[in-house]
Amino acid sequence: MRPFPTSVRFACLAALVLLCSACGFHLRNALSIPQELMPVRVVAPDPYSPLAESLADSMTRAGATPASSDALVPATTLTILSERWGNTPISIDEQGRAQEFSLRYAVIFTLLDASGNVVVPQQAVELSRDYVAPANDSIGKASERELLAKELRRDMSQAILRRIGAALNVTRPEIDTHADANKTGGAGAATP
Repeated sequence: MRPFPTSVRFACLAALVLLCSACGFHLRNALSIPQELMPVRVVAPDPYSPLAESLADSMTRAGATPASSDALVPATTLTILSERWGNTPISIDEQGRAQEFSLRYAVIFTLLDASGNVVVPQQAVELSRDYVAPANDSIGKASERELLAKELRRDMSQAILRRIGAALNVTRPEIDTHADANKTGGAGAATP
């Protein structure tokens, strides 16, 4: 079989790009933390919280400078006020044993700048996943629940970062304008 000519490949690629843009597909913008909110500290009731560690790593990837561990040094603080897990049966078999469960994960958080001003007011985020766990398969039930809990923590971290990004765009739109203008060499920079 002969390979497709270059012009056919190019035409197919162009058609694919046009189709993706015509359907409204676009990549999600990454969170960028404004310089005035640096450094950032993540605080949780549990010092070894996997969610707090995930959020701290995600904030660092978003360009945030991690704050020192000294709580006396002023820093923007993302505070996890509460983390709650719930496992509720949602269906039972003919013998009254739970067969299907809903795993729920709720987090309450707030973001304060270094001066103590509220950047993102206290908010609650709740996620849930349903899973089937037959009563006679206790090993599989535990491993599936652990896998779902790990997935929910990752999704919760992303949901909190999206909320922070949305709040920053609403409450401080001039920050994004300055950040974009600095990236383009200062052209079209807005004056406060």
